[in-house]
Amino acid sequence: MSPSETQVPPVAPPALPPRSWLRRRVADPLLDLLKTGLSPEKLALTVGLGVAIGLIPALGITTILSAAVALRLRLNVAAMQLATHLMTFFQLALLIPFLRAGAGLMGQGDRVAHLTVASLRQLIDHEGWSAVGKLLWRAELGALLLWAGAMVPLVALLYCVLRVVFRRVLAKQAVIKE
Repeated sequence: MSPSETQVPPVAPPALPPRSWLRRRVADPLLDLLKTGLSPEKLALTVGLGVAIGLIPALGITTILSAAVALRLRLNVAAMQLATHLMTFFQLALLIPFLRAGAGLMGQGDRVAHLTVASLRQLIDHEGWSAVGKLLWRAELGALLLWAGAMVPLVALLYCVLRVVFRRVLAKQAVIKE
């Protein structure tokens, strides 16, 4: 065999780093929606409203509420559910502060000023759920009013920012395809 006939073993392409959880579970599904023809504006509105609904200071209604809003506004239900459920940690973290602020707004700030999960459990154990309902209904109403007021600018901000981001991603994907 001559030196010109020696075979060079094929070089394997470098291994791609593993994709992160955030990339696999959040970014890729949203990018897939852009690829299927969902407009950047509708996707930005879907994610913005999903985030807002995911932060509502009332447990147990986010899934139904986000699906109803998505269907009513003809938005992507799956994308809204994704955004809503990604906010669960923040919803739980903000629940007590929202209730405290809501109680202050509704004139019951002194009754729930030192509200904690442990004090709620103790109240349930000693006096039952009705006592919690009586204590918290005005605080919940105030929390919902504060949430509604805070979410209007949040949704507007998210819509404006995400619309630009999704347009750029879509334009970048179009360049890659060509």
